[in-house]
Amino acid sequence: MTSIASVTSEPKANAHRGLITISVMLATIMQALDTTIANVALPHMQGAMGATQDQISWVLTSYIVAAAIFMPLTGFLSAKLGRKRVFIWSVIGFTIASMLCGAAQSLTQIVVFRLLQGVFGASLVPLSQAVLLDTYPVERHGSAMAMWGVGVMVGPILGPSLGGWLTEYYSWRWVFYINLPFGLLAWFGLAAFVNETPINRSRRFDFLGFAFLSLSIGALQMMLDRGETLDWFSSTEIIIEAMLAGFGFYLFIAHIFTHDHPFIEPAIFKDRNFSVGLIFIFIVGIILLATMALLPPFMQNLLGYPVIDVGYLLAPRGMGTMVAMMAVGKLSGRIDVRYKIFLGLILISFSLWEMTCFNMNISGWDIVRTGVIQGLGLGFIFVPLSTISFATLAPQYRNEGTALFSLMRNIGSSIGISLVITYLAQMVQANHASFADFINPFNQALKHATEVGKYNLITQQGLMAINGEVSRQATILAYLQDFRLMMWITLAALPLTFLLQGTNQGNRK
Repeated sequence: MTSIASVTSEPKANAHRGLITISVMLATIMQALDTTIANVALPHMQGAMGATQDQISWVLTSYIVAAAIFMPLTGFLSAKLGRKRVFIWSVIGFTIASMLCGAAQSLTQIVVFRLLQGVFGASLVPLSQAVLLDTYPVERHGSAMAMWGVGVMVGPILGPSLGGWLTEYYSWRWVFYINLPFGLLAWFGLAAFVNETPINRSRRFDFLGFAFLSLSIGALQMMLDRGETLDWFSSTEIIIEAMLAGFGFYLFIAHIFTHDHPFIEPAIFKDRNFSVGLIFIFIVGIILLATMALLPPFMQNLLGYPVIDVGYLLAPRGMGTMVAMMAVGKLSGRIDVRYKIFLGLILISFSLWEMTCFNMNISGWDIVRTGVIQGLGLGFIFVPLSTISFATLAPQYRNEGTALFSLMRNIGSSIGISLVITYLAQMVQANHASFADFINPFNQALKHATEVGKYNLITQQGLMAINGEVSRQATILAYLQDFRLMMWITLAALPLTFLLQGTNQGNRK
């Protein structure tokens, strides 16, 4: 009878896990979408609010900074108040803040409400990962992380497409209102199916450690977000933010190694897989959103695609990621995760190499093909990396670990976007200067173009047309150089796979 009971209880356990997974995924997708869905609506918000370009950028900056600062707080709040309670209140707060953003009538209101969105949304992704790791047995962590990764990775990829569609056919306000059904369903599911964790009321809050880390992260995010606009270190603001970021990080490191009960236990970094995983996910963050920051302006400004078509052509990238994640989930436990990560890096490098060959004559299929290959590569990296990073980490560090894991991905994304945008601007100027040297009477191609009447070197309009073509070619080359830079960054991550501890070995530990 015992065996019969165990057999009949297994389907019930699987059904319960499935309901928890759906609830957690709804919260994950809701937060992941909001990292990029509002970007395409910024011009419409700017017109509605009567704001300048610099002012409207605070809609993104406020959310990014608030989420980055409060994400490390997830572990302490979960231990002090209970993971389920923190999760539910985060979902409720995020949903209400989303509704307030959609109803905002002024720039000040929407910036404040986006700040609240960041505060409540900071813990959604790390808590969802921690819940799934505790819900599924160790041998099924690969499948669990595959389902979780779909929301985390596909959300930012599909965000611009969904945001563009909602803005085009409805209103920019709907990029926030769309969170309501996700939030309500997630709240109901979490309340009904997720179990509460033990509460440690004796744990004390390390205010100084949190303050130092918040200062460092906040200043770094501000510097990355505003650096390109203010011309980086030629601006006093950027210099001050860089100094604050470095000083805050130094104080934080010194504090956690000398305090009796630090905000983040240094022992968490003794786990090799987890520490290497943090470096890996930082690089994945660079690749994930940096490409998405480059392709839309490349397609719109140089290839002439409308915003809706851009969304349609970039969406298959997310489909590639989903397919890879599902495949990795099925292969969980059969193939060493390091081989999957290595394959993912090779696929991403290959797609970026193909993108370095883009020109003005590429078709939509070229964009879709390279996007799908890159999506496959990201899928083969993210799920195994999420699994192996926590394979040997002690369970008591799981809440703090998932928060740091998500934080490093977000910081990588911020640094990646700032890096590629800055490099693009610098290379456009350098390429323009180089190409301009060829505009002289001795250039046979230019001489032939003027003879057939394509250009006129005498009139002001003719000189402007030549300068426009030089600028266009300089910009195209700069994009290709950016893709090449990202390819080398991806290839540089390959040796990290040899530092990871194999799954079988990790389990023995």
